[in-house]
Amino acid sequence: MISQILSHTPVYVWALLAFLLYRGYLASQDRELTLQKLAIIPVVMVVLSITSINSHGVLGEAVWAVWVAGVAVAAALVWVLSKGEIAVNRAAGTVLQRGSWAPLMLMIAIFITKYTVGVLSVIHPELVHSLTGSLVVTTLYGLFNGVFIGRLVRYAAAWLRQPAAVAAL
Repeated sequence: MISQILSHTPVYVWALLAFLLYRGYLASQDRELTLQKLAIIPVVMVVLSITSINSHGVLGEAVWAVWVAGVAVAAALVWVLSKGEIAVNRAAGTVLQRGSWAPLMLMIAIFITKYTVGVLSVIHPELVHSLTGSLVVTTLYGLFNGVFIGRLVRYAAAWLRQPAAVAAL
């Protein structure tokens, strides 16, 4: 059964997994990035989640409120619980991202959740389309995305707190 599922998985899914593993590995090491580059993974993860949310399901349009609530809770927790200073270099236009395996774990969690929902919607559609299933999946997507968004907001806030670089005369 599992080999059938894996053999019917489109190539782009495996390419996406390879991309996420690569980006997760990069995030595990200290590096200087622009805010735009820092935003790539949060944007990709939000898009992956949003494309998986079903507003025509049992929750209807309330699915967005559930997702936003999950985002808000996780982003607030990241804001409150994160203690590390963020080094900003306005002259170079970069921030120092401390290496962490957390982004990789989150990316894999979103990938596995999305993949599992896809498989379950074929094998046991009643689970995915039930009220409980919809709430759990949507909340998970919101929480995962909230961590990424919360981290990005922390970096942006550190950037904004730092005095602007003065041009040399």
